[in-house]
Amino acid sequence: MLTRRRVLIAGAGAVGAAATAGVLTVATEDGPAGSVTTAGPQARRPLNSSAYRLQPLTGYGPPQAAPRRTLVRREPLLRVSGRGRAMVLTFDDGPDPRWTPAILDTLARYDVRAMFFVCGGMAADNRELLARMADEGHIVGNHTWSHPLLTRLTRRQIRSEMARTCEVIEDAYGERPEWFRAPYGAWNRAAFQIGAELGMEPLAWTVDTLDWTSPGARSIVERVEDGAAPGVVVLSHDAGGNRSQSVRALRRYLPELLDSGYHVTVPRRHYA
Repeated sequence: MLTRRRVLIAGAGAVGAAATAGVLTVATEDGPAGSVTTAGPQARRPLNSSAYRLQPLTGYGPPQAAPRRTLVRREPLLRVSGRGRAMVLTFDDGPDPRWTPAILDTLARYDVRAMFFVCGGMAADNRELLARMADEGHIVGNHTWSHPLLTRLTRRQIRSEMARTCEVIEDAYGERPEWFRAPYGAWNRAAFQIGAELGMEPLAWTVDTLDWTSPGARSIVERVEDGAAPGVVVLSHDAGGNRSQSVRALRRYLPELLDSGYHVTVPRRHYA
């Protein structure tokens, strides 16, 4: 069995240097006229107003009547661009009933939304957590069914991993995912093509907290704060092991980011 470290090395070889990946242009709610907002459902309960803390980039409204064609990319998006000091927090591998609720509680406390890249197998067993994510305005993305190394799978296997997860997300969350992330950051041409065929954009990350190594909550906090900058996408985990350090770290760095003037938000897709 591959260790996570060996798989990461394999994944790095598949995708190349992170600095070469793309930037996703996003818009605030008063963004360019004619943009079409498609990411995230309408919140089923209103969020508290906190304009100086939360500047959401996601929009609300009815789903589009016709599907939109998704660009087939050659590399994943690594960061977002938008107004102000916007950052995105992402959590992989869940949902896990041991750790995900605590992360959701912290996000709710500060009126902040995040992205959760879920594995289909975990989502199927914890549908109520996806429903809660929908209720609280978070974005749910596709992280495959069983977290395999995509570069070692056939196209048929990749499609099965992604499509099955799309179906579970749509059933539990209420909408099909519009974002996907390759396990271990190991992307290939087939993954980009199949993701686009399923209507999803590939999103990687800018700052890796390395929380899966259990470095201690303080180290996780330091990595987030040292890497904080406009457009940054932070990678953390809410499953895949003991994530108590990730939970404690979020409780520390989230209010500090907000007090420093960062808008922790989620991206939205818009079309010309």
